[in-house]
Amino acid sequence: MRIYSLYSSDVVSFSAIFVWCGFQTGNFAQLAIALCRLFEGAPGHRDQTFHKADQQALCSLISFNLGAFIGRIGDKVGAHKRIWLIAGTFIQALFTMAAAISFWKSGQGSIADERDDPAWTNLRTFVGLAFMSAALGVQGILGKRLNTQFGTTIVLTTVWVELMSDPSLFRLRQRVMTRDHRLIAAGSLFLGAFTGRAILGQIGTGGTMGVAVGFRVLITLSWIFVPSKLAPARA
Repeated sequence: MRIYSLYSSDVVSFSAIFVWCGFQTGNFAQLAIALCRLFEGAPGHRDQTFHKADQQALCSLISFNLGAFIGRIGDKVGAHKRIWLIAGTFIQALFTMAAAISFWKSGQGSIADERDDPAWTNLRTFVGLAFMSAALGVQGILGKRLNTQFGTTIVLTTVWVELMSDPSLFRLRQRVMTRDHRLIAAGSLFLGAFTGRAILGQIGTGGTMGVAVGFRVLITLSWIFVPSKLAPARA
């Protein structure tokens, strides 16, 4: 469900401005390209404009890292403690709610027609993008500290590599946790992106983010019912 909510959020930002709020590799590379553009061409004919898309990529990158930094609170409380898992996920829900309100108040569209004609251009959409990216930053560090087969639940490129290199990949008649969980992650990626785009086309950005808030609240409550990890018996 966490991966599902991630990709519904990423679909929202990519559909509007072609910026991923969770995949910061692309945003960081985009900023490098923007910097390189300053030195291209003859003097006096260089494009020295910090384009709107580059501003949005920078906004997402900074906000994501701030969210991940907030997630370090869990290191003080206890990264695997139930109280932090509930609190950390609830923080994500609050950030996502703030994003939903910002997009709703912005009065702007949800889907861009062309890359040079983004749907989001005003200040409130920047605020919404910041909160949405920060929520995923918190999610990333929670996933990292849990250290499951789903990885950080943010970047799944490593999950694909680990899936393809899994020695038990073709043991189809056996239940293999490492392989099966990675397949679930990949399936959730596709399902979240597909469903998120379908919802976005029907109810717009604010409504779609409202749905994401609901998912995050359900995830928050689900931590109450997750069994505790038993400590190893002492000799």
